[in-house]
Amino acid sequence: METKINKFKESLLDKDTLSVTWELVPGRGAHEKAQEEAIEYAEQAAKGGRVHALTLTDMPGGNPAIAAESLAAEIVKLGIEPLVHFTCKDKNRNQIEGLLYALDRAEARNLLIMTGDYVYTGYTGRPKPVFDLDPMHVLSLVNEMNDGLEYKGMRGTIKHKPSDFFAGAVSSPFKKTEAEQMAQYYKLKMKVASGAQFIISQIGFDARKIHELIHFIKSNGWDIPVVGNIYVLSYGTAKLMNNNKIPGCVVTDKMLKELEEESKAPDKGKAARMLRAAKMYALFKGIGYAGVQIGGHGIKYEDVEYIIDKGEELSKDWMSLIPEFNYPIPDGFYYYEKDEKTGLNIDKFTERKGRPLDTKVELVYPLSTFTHALMLEPGTPLWGPMKFVCKNIEGTKLEKAFHFVEHMAKTALYDCKDCGDCALPDVGYVCPMSQCPKNQRNGACGGSYDGWCEVYPGKKKCAYVRAYSRLKKKGHEHELDHDVNTPLNYDTYQHSSWINMYLGRDHNAAKYGVERIEKKK
Repeated sequence: METKINKFKESLLDKDTLSVTWELVPGRGAHEKAQEEAIEYAEQAAKGGRVHALTLTDMPGGNPAIAAESLAAEIVKLGIEPLVHFTCKDKNRNQIEGLLYALDRAEARNLLIMTGDYVYTGYTGRPKPVFDLDPMHVLSLVNEMNDGLEYKGMRGTIKHKPSDFFAGAVSSPFKKTEAEQMAQYYKLKMKVASGAQFIISQIGFDARKIHELIHFIKSNGWDIPVVGNIYVLSYGTAKLMNNNKIPGCVVTDKMLKELEEESKAPDKGKAARMLRAAKMYALFKGIGYAGVQIGGHGIKYEDVEYIIDKGEELSKDWMSLIPEFNYPIPDGFYYYEKDEKTGLNIDKFTERKGRPLDTKVELVYPLSTFTHALMLEPGTPLWGPMKFVCKNIEGTKLEKAFHFVEHMAKTALYDCKDCGDCALPDVGYVCPMSQCPKNQRNGACGGSYDGWCEVYPGKKKCAYVRAYSRLKKKGHEHELDHDVNTPLNYDTYQHSSWINMYLGRDHNAAKYGVERIEKKK
């Protein structure tokens, strides 16, 4: 099959082009106004030729909506590239693989892979969240599909024809606390290592933070395009973002006051917000972003053209716009020190040593590290005896009692969910299966705010904020900057994680070089 040119990919990789995507939110239903408008806008964008791809959201806010994959197939036929938001919140790994096959068959090749907002509402109540894979796992799967996915069949290895996906990921530089921001950047490293081909920023309006993300990417030596997020911000939406009702999006009190004043104009602030969006276009282009994503409630195609045209006009003097995007979060953390001349950043890290911890360290942590040093790693005093015990009790009547004692102890200390492949050492002895509602075993999602979990704001700190504080107290925060852990294999569920660990059957086996001992038959 002949591969067609991917115009979005071409535009994003072309150093002389600022790629433009326009975000459409198709909404709930199949033949309702929102879906018909989405197709109408797609037709206009295809004819207009100014937009390189149309972004299709995947049930934003955790609410039901038409599948982005369905509309993507229609949009391909209109002659314009779709960029499909592909989230992990409500799909297990088999459904993820199946949807990728469907997208490949429809020639919808551009993917933005995300954790996704926590599920909020649905038919007769809140749905069950899934979060079986995380973005790094999906990126790895996509890369394997691009190479021709291989798996074992009844008559040997089966290899599929290669797909042609162009997959990216999201990162947020707009975090308030050191722990949140460092967790974002540690995870960004994993996303790039897993094959992300481009990065899109979260929504935020602080020029220094906008510069921080691209500076971080360049300082790591990655030649990877970055897309800036332009949200045409109304006062109503700004109030929601300011109150943390749209996870991951940041609007400060200072900015909200300005928008309130703008909303008093006869046009309710439309001219002001359109001009602000055009200025952001110019700012992103000047700072060195490879593209922009334009979104916002009620945006029409002519609005997108205005933002592009006005943005190009303003980009000639983009540095003069930096002071207009001076919206720092009070007491917020910056990864780099400030450039007092430009208002952006210099190539010098903010000194993190000696900064106060973002949350307290509970007594359970030193107890956990003591136990770890005693028996939970090859070479520790009790590793050999514990391995001997596990090898000899498996399959006997003692195994059930052994598992019960282990599970009760870990439940009391960590609210253990008995997954059988323990990730406690990877997350500062904060259990990601019980303390993170999204079960993130490789790093924080982008939904936290001021250190609080997206799902339990003001009640529970983000698991990775807690982990970072624990590790930083000992000078070990870099331990969160690790290789990607494999997804949980549910063959281990409700089995002893200690037996699986000592006998080389969990994700730690490769890390520690533990030889696998098969179960007794």
